[in-house]
Amino acid sequence: MRWAMVKAVTRADLYRLFRTRDYWIPLVILGSMFFVVMPVLLLGSMALIQQQSSIVNQIGGIVGNLPDSIQQNIQGDSPTARASYAFAVYLLAPIAIIVPLTISSAVGANSIVGERERGTGEFLAHSPLKVSEIYIGKLLASLIPGYAAGIVGFGLYAVVVNLIVGPQLGGWFFPTAGWMLLVLWVVPPFIAIALALILRLSARVRSAASAHQASSLVTLPVILISYGVASGLLYSPVLSAAAAGFLAWIIALTLLASGAKSIKRERLLGVSADG
Repeated sequence: MRWAMVKAVTRADLYRLFRTRDYWIPLVILGSMFFVVMPVLLLGSMALIQQQSSIVNQIGGIVGNLPDSIQQNIQGDSPTARASYAFAVYLLAPIAIIVPLTISSAVGANSIVGERERGTGEFLAHSPLKVSEIYIGKLLASLIPGYAAGIVGFGLYAVVVNLIVGPQLGGWFFPTAGWMLLVLWVVPPFIAIALALILRLSARVRSAASAHQASSLVTLPVILISYGVASGLLYSPVLSAAAAGFLAWIIALTLLASGAKSIKRERLLGVSADG
């Protein structure tokens, strides 16, 4: 494996993506909506209803009906403070996986088939690059935008949570240990799992439209699974994230180890490699 070649493929793809504004601007808007706009509206509305006793009592009843194992992890002295903490730390946790996964999937779906449509597939097919180097380069070029968006979005989300919910809890409290593990340990392998499957599809289909349609079939189950994993942080934040990340890494590495076989030089040229 020649890492200089891998970096060249990754760098070329990232440069092309950066220059395609109509592609990355919607992805930036998507991340802003989930990491900033929605949390501000939801958590801000929670902070504004403190004076409405009927709503406060309803919220307190909802939080009070949660299992004891969950209530022990929820902080706050008032019903609204506890509800705000629950929303900020637990109920909005899936966005840390959904947004990066969606962005990386959108990039990865066009990764291989896009070379054929742009007419650059022939250059890659006849280049001295190994198939494994092309695969790893494409994988990194798809993973970096999504994970970078996740890290930046996570930072913005932390600021929003601490500014809105922090005063109710006596100061800045976010990120929690569970969220740190989620972002640093759980998110990367889930993105890798989705990309390992999506790059296989991108190498087989004949158009970008077909690639995006097929990638949605892959992304949806992964999002549903990741939502369940993130929700599991309610019960045991650190243990759940550590166990889920370990299992996801095993699956991701297994899929990635065999992923390079899906890329054939004939497919970069638009010629079927089956049979």
